[in-house]
Amino acid sequence: MNYTESLAYLDSLSVFGVRLGLARIQRLLELLGNPQDRYRTIHVTGTNGKGSVSAMLARVLQQSSIHAGLYISPHLVSYTERMQVDGQPISEADFAESMTVVRVFIEQMMAEGEECPTQFEALTAAAFYYFAKKNVEYAVIEVGLGGLLDSTNVITPEVSIITNVTLEHAKLCVGTLAGVAHHKAGIIKDGVPVVTAAKGTTLDIIRETAATHNADIFVEGEDFSVTGGDISPRGQQFFFSSMLVGVSRDPYELHLLGAHQVENAGLVIMAAYFLHNIDSRIDESTMREALRLTEWPGRFEVLEVPAVGESDDQIVVVDGAHNPAGMKTLRRGLDDYFPTAPRVLLLGILHDKAVNDMLNILVRPDDIVVVTPPQSDRAETLPVLEEKAKAVCHHVEAVADNGAALERALVLAGGERLLVAAGSLYLIGGLRQLILGKAGKEARHGQKVSETGSEK
Repeated sequence: MNYTESLAYLDSLSVFGVRLGLARIQRLLELLGNPQDRYRTIHVTGTNGKGSVSAMLARVLQQSSIHAGLYISPHLVSYTERMQVDGQPISEADFAESMTVVRVFIEQMMAEGEECPTQFEALTAAAFYYFAKKNVEYAVIEVGLGGLLDSTNVITPEVSIITNVTLEHAKLCVGTLAGVAHHKAGIIKDGVPVVTAAKGTTLDIIRETAATHNADIFVEGEDFSVTGGDISPRGQQFFFSSMLVGVSRDPYELHLLGAHQVENAGLVIMAAYFLHNIDSRIDESTMREALRLTEWPGRFEVLEVPAVGESDDQIVVVDGAHNPAGMKTLRRGLDDYFPTAPRVLLLGILHDKAVNDMLNILVRPDDIVVVTPPQSDRAETLPVLEEKAKAVCHHVEAVADNGAALERALVLAGGERLLVAAGSLYLIGGLRQLILGKAGKEARHGQKVSETGSEK
């Protein structure tokens, strides 16, 4: 298969949807020779922040001159973003080759009467195969959904990270917050240390699971902590302290914005110290440089484009917040970094999300809101989203075309208001491309976010 054919094949697998369980992926990987066992791994899950943590950890490895892979989901524009080695996305040719190899064994499974793997299982197998082919030393693996029955949960990592736990995908996780926590804790392995920022009853469940597996657990706010420092739209500083490694004398510099990223960075530093115990190439200096350099597109990302009107430039914040917890984080970041700025919000939300809660968290009565549908069959209809937005603010406009919605939002902002694009990853990937084009920056060409193993 070439790249286009491999995407068509993946699309054909999407009809199988989300089917939790490990039997299919285990059999597929067995046929591939269990490539996931040929390198060390770090496993990352959580309701929010796992992508940022994974990106920072991969950068720590890269900065430490370690040949490392990174597997993430979803992508913003192209499937090639999901599999990276040394910071570079897989080429379209290598993606196609990996999927071709995986397809051979999927067809063998089906010929033998076994259940067909899902799209996400095929992608996961292709990533593990690709990393082995590239002879990586380590791979940072982000969970797709939950943890316990997720396709990635076939590895035995050096360290497991659970960022946080809030109520999402409850229907797939026994319907309760405790059920979600149980699934997140499912990545814990015998004797493998666990680093987490979970709190309350969810932390209790993670502790119990860790004890069952004789795994040491290290909790942010108890065993280590982070304290924020100076902030600006260009970056921020923070201090790290731990009973195990002491207190940082000089502040760490973090390119990523938001208080939540400071918390995420604390998890990364703690995990990196565990990795240091098995690989001395990882040290404080490489951690510091990695955090200073890490970028994570579409996560409280501040961009500038020429303004419509008399102003010199227009500040745009692009953020992948797509659930209530993400909206709380986005709102806090906006209030911290742009406390006095009036705002135009460009929003698109999926109908199976807590739309009212998300709008109530983010939108202020005097905000201007432009609603537009995400590129997904799950998108909330424009009339419904418009009506719900009008319940929380005075000025709401609905524009069906995403590009036209961006143009209208830029006119309404006029360089005088902050423009914020958020609500769904199915929306911001395409918007970000358009914004980068306006900013005169190179933008990658690719496909929309996949429906399977994508927006959580």
